[in-house]
Amino acid sequence: MTQRVALVTGGIGGLGTEICKHLARSGRRVIAADLGSRAQRVDEFRSEVAEFGEQIAFEPINVGDFDACAETIKAIEQRFGPIEILVNAAGITRDTTLRKMSAQQWHDVLDINLSGVFNTCRNVVEGMSERGFGRIVNISSVNGQTGQFGQANYSAAKAGMHGFTMALAREVARKGITVNSVAPGYCRTAMVAAIPENVRSQIIAGIPVGRLGEPSEIARVVDFLCADDSGFITGANIPVNGGYFMDF
Repeated sequence: MTQRVALVTGGIGGLGTEICKHLARSGRRVIAADLGSRAQRVDEFRSEVAEFGEQIAFEPINVGDFDACAETIKAIEQRFGPIEILVNAAGITRDTTLRKMSAQQWHDVLDINLSGVFNTCRNVVEGMSERGFGRIVNISSVNGQTGQFGQANYSAAKAGMHGFTMALAREVARKGITVNSVAPGYCRTAMVAAIPENVRSQIIAGIPVGRLGEPSEIARVVDFLCADDSGFITGANIPVNGGYFMDF
Protein backbone atom coordinates (compact mmCIF):
# COMPACT_ATOMS: atom_id res chain seq x y z
CA MET A 1 0.00 0.00 0.00
CA THR A 2 1.26 3.46 -0.89
CA GLN A 3 2.38 5.50 2.09
CA ARG A 4 -0.12 8.31 2.59
CA VAL A 5 1.18 11.85 3.10
CA ALA A 6 -0.22 13.67 6.16
CA LEU A 7 0.06 17.43 6.63
CA VAL A 8 -0.22 18.65 10.23
CA THR A 9 -0.45 22.41 10.70
CA GLY A 10 0.71 23.66 14.08
CA GLY A 11 2.80 20.50 13.87
CA ILE A 12 5.55 21.60 16.27
CA GLY A 13 3.16 22.59 19.07
CA GLY A 14 2.38 20.44 22.09
CA LEU A 15 -0.57 18.68 20.50
CA GLY A 16 0.84 18.87 16.99
CA THR A 17 4.05 17.04 17.88
CA GLU A 18 2.17 14.11 19.40
CA ILE A 19 -0.18 13.98 16.43
CA CYS A 20 2.81 13.79 14.09
CA LYS A 21 4.31 10.93 16.11
CA HIS A 22 1.07 8.92 16.18
CA LEU A 23 0.51 9.33 12.46
CA ALA A 24 4.10 8.30 11.76
CA ARG A 25 3.69 5.18 13.89
CA SER A 26 0.67 4.35 11.74
CA GLY A 27 2.86 4.42 8.66
CA ARG A 28 2.12 7.91 7.40
CA ARG A 29 4.68 10.23 5.81
CA VAL A 30 4.17 13.28 8.01
CA ILE A 31 4.83 16.92 7.21
CA ALA A 32 4.77 19.14 10.29
CA ALA A 33 3.97 22.65 9.08
CA ASP A 34 4.37 25.63 11.36
CA LEU A 35 5.95 29.06 11.55
CA GLY A 36 9.57 28.87 10.48
CA SER A 37 10.48 31.92 12.59
CA ARG A 38 10.59 29.85 15.80
CA ALA A 39 14.05 28.47 15.08
CA GLN A 40 14.72 27.16 18.59
CA ARG A 41 11.40 25.30 18.73
CA VAL A 42 11.98 23.85 15.26
CA ASP A 43 15.32 22.48 16.45
CA GLU A 44 13.70 21.04 19.58
CA PHE A 45 10.98 19.45 17.47
CA ARG A 46 13.51 17.81 15.18
CA SER A 47 15.24 16.32 18.22
CA GLU A 48 11.93 15.08 19.64
CA VAL A 49 11.04 13.22 16.42
CA ALA A 50 14.58 12.15 15.47
CA GLU A 51 13.69 8.48 16.04
CA PHE A 52 11.37 8.64 13.01
CA GLY A 53 14.12 9.77 10.65
CA GLU A 54 12.84 11.11 7.34
CA GLN A 55 9.32 9.88 8.04
CA ILE A 56 8.58 13.24 9.73
CA ALA A 57 9.68 16.42 7.98
CA PHE A 58 9.23 20.09 8.84
CA GLU A 59 8.01 22.73 6.41
CA PRO A 60 7.37 26.41 7.24
CA ILE A 61 3.84 27.69 6.62
CA ASN A 62 1.70 30.72 7.40
CA VAL A 63 -1.84 29.35 7.61
CA GLY A 64 -3.25 32.87 7.86
CA ASP A 65 -2.19 33.69 4.29
CA PHE A 66 -4.21 31.97 1.55
CA ASP A 67 -1.70 32.49 -1.25
CA ALA A 68 1.21 31.39 0.94
CA CYS A 69 -0.73 28.24 1.90
CA ALA A 70 -1.38 27.47 -1.77
CA GLU A 71 2.32 27.81 -2.61
CA THR A 72 3.47 25.75 0.37
CA ILE A 73 0.98 22.95 -0.24
CA LYS A 74 1.90 22.81 -3.93
CA ALA A 75 5.61 22.57 -3.01
CA ILE A 76 4.92 19.85 -0.42
CA GLU A 77 2.95 17.77 -2.92
CA GLN A 78 5.64 18.15 -5.57
CA ARG A 79 8.27 16.95 -3.10
CA PHE A 80 6.43 14.30 -1.09
CA GLY A 81 3.34 13.36 -3.09
CA PRO A 82 -0.37 14.18 -2.78
CA ILE A 83 -1.66 15.20 0.63
CA GLU A 84 -4.31 12.66 1.60
CA ILE A 85 -4.52 13.48 5.31
CA LEU A 86 -4.84 17.00 6.72
CA VAL A 87 -4.86 17.85 10.42
CA ASN A 88 -5.48 21.50 11.28
CA ALA A 89 -3.88 21.99 14.69
CA ALA A 90 -2.52 25.53 14.25
CA GLY A 91 -3.96 27.93 16.78
CA ILE A 92 -3.21 31.02 18.85
CA THR A 93 -4.83 32.89 21.72
CA ARG A 94 -5.15 36.62 22.39
CA ASP A 95 -7.16 36.47 25.61
CA THR A 96 -8.93 39.49 27.04
CA THR A 97 -12.48 40.50 27.82
CA LEU A 98 -14.50 41.84 24.91
CA ARG A 99 -14.60 45.31 26.51
CA LYS A 100 -10.81 45.45 26.23
CA MET A 101 -10.37 43.43 23.03
CA SER A 102 -8.88 45.29 20.09
CA ALA A 103 -9.95 44.65 16.53
CA GLN A 104 -6.44 43.32 15.90
CA GLN A 105 -6.76 40.75 18.71
CA TRP A 106 -10.06 39.60 17.22
CA HIS A 107 -8.74 39.34 13.66
CA ASP A 108 -5.44 37.69 14.67
CA VAL A 109 -7.26 34.77 16.29
CA LEU A 110 -9.92 34.42 13.58
CA ASP A 111 -7.30 34.62 10.80
CA ILE A 112 -5.20 31.76 12.19
CA ASN A 113 -7.73 29.57 14.00
CA LEU A 114 -10.62 29.74 11.52
CA SER A 115 -9.50 31.26 8.23
CA GLY A 116 -6.42 29.05 8.45
CA VAL A 117 -8.71 26.00 8.23
CA PHE A 118 -10.30 27.37 5.06
CA ASN A 119 -6.88 28.23 3.61
CA THR A 120 -5.56 24.69 3.98
CA CYS A 121 -8.74 22.75 3.22
CA ARG A 122 -9.44 24.79 0.10
CA ASN A 123 -6.01 23.88 -1.26
CA VAL A 124 -6.21 20.11 -0.66
CA VAL A 125 -9.87 19.18 -1.07
CA GLU A 126 -9.92 19.22 -4.88
CA GLY A 127 -7.02 16.77 -5.11
CA MET A 128 -8.59 14.54 -2.47
CA SER A 129 -11.86 14.56 -4.41
CA GLU A 130 -10.14 13.62 -7.66
CA ARG A 131 -8.34 10.71 -6.00
CA GLY A 132 -11.42 9.55 -4.08
CA PHE A 133 -9.81 9.54 -0.64
CA GLY A 134 -9.16 12.06 2.11
CA ARG A 135 -9.10 12.47 5.87
CA ILE A 136 -9.46 15.95 7.38
CA VAL A 137 -9.40 16.50 11.14
CA ASN A 138 -9.81 19.99 12.61
CA ILE A 139 -8.63 20.55 16.17
CA SER A 140 -11.36 22.58 17.86
CA SER A 141 -11.69 23.13 21.62
CA VAL A 142 -14.03 22.52 24.52
CA ASN A 143 -14.18 26.30 24.80
CA GLY A 144 -15.81 26.43 21.39
CA GLN A 145 -18.64 24.41 22.95
CA THR A 146 -18.91 26.13 26.35
CA GLY A 147 -17.52 29.60 25.76
CA GLN A 148 -14.83 30.90 28.11
CA PHE A 149 -14.34 34.17 29.98
CA GLY A 150 -11.89 36.36 28.08
CA GLN A 151 -12.01 34.23 24.95
CA ALA A 152 -14.78 35.65 22.77
CA ASN A 153 -12.37 35.55 19.81
CA TYR A 154 -11.03 32.03 20.49
CA SER A 155 -14.42 30.53 21.36
CA ALA A 156 -15.98 32.02 18.23
CA ALA A 157 -13.21 30.66 16.03
CA LYS A 158 -13.36 27.17 17.52
CA ALA A 159 -17.15 27.01 17.31
CA GLY A 160 -16.96 28.23 13.73
CA MET A 161 -14.41 25.54 12.98
CA HIS A 162 -16.93 22.80 13.71
CA GLY A 163 -19.64 24.53 11.66
CA PHE A 164 -17.15 24.53 8.78
CA THR A 165 -16.39 20.86 9.47
CA MET A 166 -20.03 19.79 9.21
CA ALA A 167 -20.64 21.79 6.03
CA LEU A 168 -17.55 20.46 4.27
CA ALA A 169 -18.29 16.92 5.44
CA ARG A 170 -21.63 17.07 3.61
CA GLU A 171 -20.02 18.42 0.46
CA VAL A 172 -17.36 15.73 0.10
CA ALA A 173 -18.91 12.65 1.71
CA ARG A 174 -19.52 10.96 -1.67
CA LYS A 175 -15.89 11.57 -2.66
CA GLY A 176 -14.38 9.25 -0.06
CA ILE A 177 -13.37 12.15 2.17
CA THR A 178 -14.23 12.40 5.85
CA VAL A 179 -14.11 15.67 7.77
CA ASN A 180 -14.25 15.66 11.56
CA SER A 181 -13.41 17.82 14.55
CA VAL A 182 -11.70 16.87 17.78
CA ALA A 183 -12.45 19.13 20.74
CA PRO A 184 -9.71 18.80 23.37
CA GLY A 185 -10.24 19.89 26.91
CA TYR A 186 -7.42 21.29 29.02
CA CYS A 187 -4.20 19.40 28.33
CA ARG A 188 -0.64 19.52 29.53
CA THR A 189 0.64 21.96 26.89
CA ALA A 190 2.55 25.25 26.92
CA MET A 191 -0.69 27.11 26.21
CA VAL A 192 -2.33 25.71 29.35
CA ALA A 193 0.88 26.11 31.37
CA ALA A 194 0.67 29.84 30.65
CA ILE A 195 -2.65 30.07 32.53
CA PRO A 196 -2.12 31.52 36.05
CA GLU A 197 -1.72 28.71 38.58
CA ASN A 198 -4.74 29.69 40.68
CA VAL A 199 -6.96 29.68 37.58
CA ARG A 200 -5.46 26.40 36.38
CA SER A 201 -6.18 24.81 39.76
CA GLN A 202 -9.83 25.86 39.51
CA ILE A 203 -10.03 24.36 36.01
CA ILE A 204 -8.58 21.03 37.14
CA ALA A 205 -11.02 20.96 40.07
CA GLY A 206 -13.84 21.13 37.53
CA ILE A 207 -12.58 18.21 35.43
CA PRO A 208 -14.35 15.01 36.55
CA VAL A 209 -11.29 12.79 35.97
CA GLY A 210 -9.31 15.18 38.19
CA ARG A 211 -6.35 15.98 35.95
CA LEU A 212 -5.19 17.65 32.75
CA GLY A 213 -5.20 15.60 29.58
CA GLU A 214 -2.03 14.38 27.91
CA PRO A 215 -1.31 15.42 24.31
CA SER A 216 -0.99 11.74 23.41
CA GLU A 217 -4.63 11.22 24.45
CA ILE A 218 -5.71 13.73 21.82
CA ALA A 219 -3.32 12.37 19.22
CA ARG A 220 -4.61 8.81 19.37
CA VAL A 221 -8.15 10.03 18.60
CA VAL A 222 -6.86 12.03 15.64
CA ASP A 223 -4.91 9.00 14.41
CA PHE A 224 -8.07 6.88 14.67
CA LEU A 225 -10.10 9.34 12.60
CA CYS A 226 -7.34 9.44 9.97
CA ALA A 227 -7.29 5.67 9.49
CA ASP A 228 -8.25 4.22 6.12
CA ASP A 229 -11.03 2.19 7.76
CA SER A 230 -12.61 5.17 9.57
CA GLY A 231 -14.64 6.08 6.52
CA PHE A 232 -18.08 5.94 8.17
CA ILE A 233 -17.37 8.73 10.67
CA THR A 234 -17.80 12.21 9.21
CA GLY A 235 -19.14 15.55 10.36
CA ALA A 236 -18.55 14.48 13.97
CA ASN A 237 -17.10 16.46 16.85
CA ILE A 238 -15.23 14.13 19.20
CA PRO A 239 -14.77 15.58 22.71
CA VAL A 240 -11.61 14.55 24.58
CA ASN A 241 -11.93 16.56 27.76
CA GLY A 242 -11.99 14.31 30.83
CA GLY A 243 -15.70 14.95 31.29
CA TYR A 244 -15.24 18.74 31.60
CA PHE A 245 -18.17 19.21 29.23
CA MET A 246 -20.69 16.49 28.43
CA ASP A 247 -23.56 16.51 25.97
CA PHE A 248 -25.14 14.33 23.31
